[in-house]
Amino acid sequence: MSLLRFLTAGESHGPALTAILEGMIAGLPITAEIINRDLARRQIAYGAGGRMKIERDAARITAGVMAGLTTGAPISLEVSNLDYRAWAKRDVPPMTVPRPGHADLTGAIKYGYRDLRPALERASARETAMRVAVGGICRAYLAQFGITVGGYVTGIGEVDAAIPDELPYPERFALAEASDVRCPDPAAAEAMRQAIWETMQAKDTLGGVFEIVALGLPPGLGSHVHFDRKLDGRLAAALMSIQAIKGVEIGPAFANARLRGTQVHDEIVLCDVPGTCEVPGTSRLVRATNRAGGLEGGITTGEPIVLRAAMKPIATTLTPMQSVDLATGEPAPTRYERSDFCAVPRAVVIGEAMVAWTLADELLRKLGGDSLAEQLPRFAALRQSRLEDLPMDNAAWRFGYETNDEGRRTDGK
Repeated sequence: MSLLRFLTAGESHGPALTAILEGMIAGLPITAEIINRDLARRQIAYGAGGRMKIERDAARITAGVMAGLTTGAPISLEVSNLDYRAWAKRDVPPMTVPRPGHADLTGAIKYGYRDLRPALERASARETAMRVAVGGICRAYLAQFGITVGGYVTGIGEVDAAIPDELPYPERFALAEASDVRCPDPAAAEAMRQAIWETMQAKDTLGGVFEIVALGLPPGLGSHVHFDRKLDGRLAAALMSIQAIKGVEIGPAFANARLRGTQVHDEIVLCDVPGTCEVPGTSRLVRATNRAGGLEGGITTGEPIVLRAAMKPIATTLTPMQSVDLATGEPAPTRYERSDFCAVPRAVVIGEAMVAWTLADELLRKLGGDSLAEQLPRFAALRQSRLEDLPMDNAAWRFGYETNDEGRRTDGK
């Protein structure tokens, strides 16, 4: 069970979106401005639809933060939907033709809706504004320990970025933020922009791939002893929960699957570069590569966590698709609902938020306590990848379990 839980509520065209974050420690400095920075980033990107020209997302903190500090109580957040003004006093026309790729039909099957709009309203990615708001708090918490989360686009449609392996991650983040398609490769960014423009002219949509990276994490977060506490599984689930995400890999997972083991696994070596070991006289263990994406056995290695998510093209297209009118039982084309043409650049910010929330939960579990003042010294004392932190008995031992009749079968055979 997560220590850090959150719920979101609200509809795409309802009056407001709400989130409650429960489990955050006391004493964390938080202001609405911290949250609003990420909300603004989520709204700005080439290929966004008309809705983002209407909304001016800004969070109101209504509980759990007093005098700029978290209290340890649940934190309540609210973001108004400015578009609600256009819906508040009008009759909503019936929606009976489900759109392929959406939750229209599946939602009606599950909940027995007699109109498809309730599925549209809640399944909409408008809900992710609150994930980003929650992620802003989690990002601020991680920053207290020197942990950062960033992201960028690596591909849109058939255009792939060429990002040099030696380009440091902070520089990738900065270059991505300077691009309206959030790609750190300027040449690829221009080609992506052209591909999106052509897709818009064709009244279609486009998907792609983005990368989320976490830096500064200590080794030892996660677990190998319980399937539901494996951090790679939790991170993959968090990214897969984002609307339109249909695939996640950790490190170059699919490329690794085509190689032999000796070409994939990250060899462990002693730090031998002068000035790079944290404490003089210690022997730090490092990885020669990071093909594992910062995770082994469901546990952080101390290397950057590298995650990639594949986003399908948005299912709402200006060009109608074939469907069936559930009211008449006759074939019918879909009707257009305002949406993005390419949501991949905006999805980067949502991916960052979900990764920040997952990592914040793991760090809270590791450190324990109820306040930031308690946790900071505990973080400084965490075991590291150093020989001095890993004393070995180097002696033979036995399992020591008791068995029936010297380990023979209990049925007597």
